[in-house]
Amino acid sequence: MAELVKMPKMSDTMTEGVLAKWHKKVGDKVKSGDVLAEIETDKATMDFESYQDGTLLYIGVEEGQAVPVDAIIAVLGAAGEDYKAAIAAGGAAAPKEAVAAETTVPAKGKTAKVAEDKKPQEAVEAKPKVDKASIPATVIRMPALSDTMTEGVINKWNFKVGDTVKSDDSLADVETDKATMEVVGYEAGTLLYIGPKEGEAAPVNGIIAIVGKAGTDITALLDDDAPVATATESTEVAAAESSTSSEEAATDTEEADESRIKASPLARKIAKERGISLTLIKGSAEGGRIIKKDVEEYVPAAKAAAAPAVPAETTTAAPQAPAKPAPAPLPPYTGEEKFTEKPVSQMRKAISRRLSESLFTAPHFYVTMSIDMDQAIAARTRINEVAPVKISFNDFVLKACAVALKQHPAINSSFQGDKIRFNEHVNIGVAVAVDEGLLVPVIKFADGKSLSRISAEVKDFAGKAKSKKLQPNEMEGSTFTISNLGMFGVDEFTAIINTPNACILAVAGIQQVPVVKNGAVVPGNVMKVTLSCDHRVVDGATGASFLQTLKSLLEEPVRLLL
Repeated sequence: MAELVKMPKMSDTMTEGVLAKWHKKVGDKVKSGDVLAEIETDKATMDFESYQDGTLLYIGVEEGQAVPVDAIIAVLGAAGEDYKAAIAAGGAAAPKEAVAAETTVPAKGKTAKVAEDKKPQEAVEAKPKVDKASIPATVIRMPALSDTMTEGVINKWNFKVGDTVKSDDSLADVETDKATMEVVGYEAGTLLYIGPKEGEAAPVNGIIAIVGKAGTDITALLDDDAPVATATESTEVAAAESSTSSEEAATDTEEADESRIKASPLARKIAKERGISLTLIKGSAEGGRIIKKDVEEYVPAAKAAAAPAVPAETTTAAPQAPAKPAPAPLPPYTGEEKFTEKPVSQMRKAISRRLSESLFTAPHFYVTMSIDMDQAIAARTRINEVAPVKISFNDFVLKACAVALKQHPAINSSFQGDKIRFNEHVNIGVAVAVDEGLLVPVIKFADGKSLSRISAEVKDFAGKAKSKKLQPNEMEGSTFTISNLGMFGVDEFTAIINTPNACILAVAGIQQVPVVKNGAVVPGNVMKVTLSCDHRVVDGATGASFLQTLKSLLEEPVRLLL
């Protein structure tokens, strides 16, 4: 009997998985324990093993595709077995290959199944599709002229239906949510269609015009977009506008000439206010386009010629100091905006979801304290002379936190809605940075382990995290979390609580600073730590008391051995 293979829930926070790689293909024999596929969860990429024997009859998820937990991804069964009924019972659509097979294989003495099931209405509605690629016309759509733009208002059309346009012509001025800008068609030909009229809005990517070969039937291009005006209306507009074109040309020749000059809307506005004809101004932008600077710097020819005539009679006067040469203009610099986009990984989705929930659900407050690390530095040096593994400062902090948590159970607790859970065991999560984001392996029962044992486990977990070999059970059950950025030389930072924990400790680097000891200023080694607290569970005095205990343990590390 065919067995459905569903997307497994491989971690406590997993809601969907990405099929990273299939190790079997349809038709392969599969045994119990064989690795069917690799699945990327929100924490790691893990092997997915088969729990039954059989033949792989169906694969429903392509490599790289994400599907929710419990969705059907494959079917196992006997070779040649009909598995479509099992898929239908499981709530998934039949595979496309199976449907295609049904529509091509006729039954004996009958027509094909697809012919039996086909509705008369579908037969009536079926009609040959027009190959739009063969239509000699190009659709001009409303561009997204700003990152927040959803629609644009046609401020002015610079051409009318029937005009011949070039690829660099400005077809229209469009008013966005931020400015009035030009829309360039980038196509040469005849303007066949205009959608929204001046003053009307069109959504981003909506059809606003069509440019192509004169006389082209553009009905098929307009069918998919619900245009503002129909093809018939555009023809009527063309006829109406063409009947008045001679009158407009006779009464406003100069304005018509200016409308064909490439200029920014702002430049046109300034020129109109100053009474300057754009035909007199030379553009400095790309393609001779006139911009604001060109209008503001324009000097009429008569004034420019008269200016040097004044000092001609003063040549016999007392000699004057030579004029300073004008500073050489800086060469223009043109940069190029570039960016790269990639899909959000499952791990990054989980980090985004969980930390957003934590920050906006748990009311955070922060307590910072400076710790004198001179004694810890000396103790670490002595311990590493005899210890089987090298002890790091992070190991000291972890052990000190474990001891302090036993004395402050409120810090080692979690908010459960209608109750608060005070954990009697101490499981400390250690944030580890990986390429895709952040993993938090858990040192369980840390209060009862030695510094050497803690150091060995942390190194082992860090290696597994980097190679994506951490198992879900190794990242579950934390009661407190430590995030250490000291190795990056960070002076101080705050961290977001790793729910359901009530607190997280942010550990900065050890800084050599002047400190006051016995009334004298001397060199010292100081480390700042910041405790982020869930105010639903922990109050300010409780958080400060915990940091006092932590400070005393690290400033006298011999107490960690008691």
